[in-house]
Amino acid sequence: MLIQNQFAIEFDMPCEAAMIGLLRLHPSLDGQRRGEERLLAAHINSGVGQALKMDEYLDSFGNRCTRFLSPAGHLRLSGSCVVEAKAIADEIATEARQHAVEDLPTEVLQFLLASRYCEVDALSLVAGDLFGHTSPGWARAIWIRDWVHTHVRFDYRSARPTKTALDVFTERVGVCRDFQHLAITMCRAMNLPARYVTGYLGDIRRPAGGPGDFSAWYEVFLEGRWWTMDARHNDGRMGRVLMATGRDATDVAITTSFGVANLRSFKVDSFEVDAEGKAVPLPQTVT
Repeated sequence: MLIQNQFAIEFDMPCEAAMIGLLRLHPSLDGQRRGEERLLAAHINSGVGQALKMDEYLDSFGNRCTRFLSPAGHLRLSGSCVVEAKAIADEIATEARQHAVEDLPTEVLQFLLASRYCEVDALSLVAGDLFGHTSPGWARAIWIRDWVHTHVRFDYRSARPTKTALDVFTERVGVCRDFQHLAITMCRAMNLPARYVTGYLGDIRRPAGGPGDFSAWYEVFLEGRWWTMDARHNDGRMGRVLMATGRDATDVAITTSFGVANLRSFKVDSFEVDAEGKAVPLPQTVT
């Protein structure tokens, strides 16, 4: 199936500031891209946009990053792309085994450690009490995911940039990134490598669920590869479009401004299209 992805983000910039954006598709999707991927940073003056010079690089996690200098005033970031994806939901592998720590690939070890939003040391005893009885591997990963999904309530009003996994465990409320941070932390505390993921996740072949957004999920490392998990959308979604992976939300922020950037508007959409580029109608009920 073909998935159209697009966004437009606008800021009021009180003064000139350097910015970094993780707004491109992950390099692993290059073979699935259909047509050109567009990304534009523009300074808007009297309704007219002037394109800003952008430089691209890969960060230490292999994510495609863009850096640019924004003048003071009205900044608009926009982009679009079409990706061909398999029309299947998140994979299930009930027999996937958990590696002993000493057998893990060196590059995976960092995803066992504490990070800014994932305080593994603070929650290790709790994780042991909750999940120590589970079988290592897929069963443990699912138990953790389902526990977080069941015990944390979603509420946009609870969002704040400083909320950590420990805060989520205490408050039992959060947005998608908070669900994932808590699940990641519990996985790492049980010696199960887990990394944070961000990307597009639209309403694909399911009823409309509200305004579009960038989404967060996570992946666990079992049987020599990474597997998708989602402690918020715990229902086997399809149409995930990967943008970036990292230790937690710090590493994969959609935009990072080295100065004040006041959000003016934010629009994201991800939807299935046919071969002619027309949006495929959504069902009225879940099939």
